Amino acid sequence: MSRSKGRLSSVFAMVLLVALAVVLAGIFPFRQIIAQERQVDLTQQKYDALVEENARLEAEAAALQTPQEVERIAREHYGLVRPGEIGYVAVSPPGAPPVGPEPEAPTPVEPEWWETVRDFFTGKDLVPGE
Repeated sequence: MSRSKGRLSSVFAMVLLVALAVVLAGIFPFRQIIAQERQVDLTQQKYDALVEENARLEAEAAALQTPQEVERIAREHYGLVRPGEIGYVAVSPPGAPPVGPEPEAPTPVEPEWWETVRDFFTGKDLVPGE
């Protein structure tokens, strides 16, 4: 009977080792597949943002071709006035503090240990810029 128990436990240990090897062999390709899908999604988002920005810039370029827009820019940026108009400029006194609050630098946040483990198993650590 003890020989049978020994044989059964060794078979169980072998099955357990094979199952563990299969699981470990499947994790790395799974991580790469998930990371590649995430990279495709990020690239698609960047592409969509660039298409939207391109459309906005084309509309802005078309607006710059009108005399009204040229006059607006000349007045705002260069202080130009029409003949007969009087232009005024507001100047801050020397040494005056800048207007508005100073921007705060963002503090980096360290991920929790479980987030690092989750990122490993989902392949998120393989995707740069996320």
